[in-house]
Amino acid sequence: MAVRRTKRKTATKRKTTRRKATTRRKTTKRVARKTTRRKVARKKTVRRKTARRKNARRKTTARKTTRKSATGRKRTTRKKATTRRKKTVKRASTRKKTTRKASSRKSPARRASASGGVKKKSATKKVAKKKTAKRKPNAAFMKPVQPSMALGEVVGHSPIPRTEVTKKLWAYIKKRGLQDDKNRRMINADAALLKVFGGKKSVNMFEMTKLVSRHLT
Repeated sequence: MAVRRTKRKTATKRKTTRRKATTRRKTTKRVARKTTRRKVARKKTVRRKTARRKNARRKTTARKTTRKSATGRKRTTRKKATTRRKKTVKRASTRKKTTRKASSRKSPARRASASGGVKKKSATKKVAKKKTAKRKPNAAFMKPVQPSMALGEVVGHSPIPRTEVTKKLWAYIKKRGLQDDKNRRMINADAALLKVFGGKKSVNMFEMTKLVSRHLT
């Protein structure tokens, strides 16, 4: 009986040790799998990051190359434009020089004729100016006009032309100081001019000429 018990105990111990060993193996395998998965994931992330960096570097290099090419094209176009402008300026200067030389090669007879023509033209212009300076005054303004009783107190009762009426009226206004101090176009009426202006105390210059013309016959 004792032998049987010992055999049973040893069998149970062996079973327990086997079970523990299997559980340990399983746990170690699980841990190993997890670690491998983590390592693989880390490697993938590292690869993705490196690929992104490489793509970014390629894009930046491509942009730089495109910018450099664009700047080079602009410089070439500018150089071409400047060269064209210089050529056009040189051609224009050469043409001007040739025209000047051709004009200097003219005969003295032509020069003399040209100078004579210019003198004649200037003389004709002077004559025209003199004729325009000697203008005759309009007969309608020089015709004597009879002022009314109200306007006769300012200008006089004898018949005089319209130009003299305006001169005497302005002399009367300046003598009495009837022009407004702030607005010189306005004229302040006194007792004599109130009758001429139709009772208005202050009148504009243009209105004054209309009101005065009503008092002339």
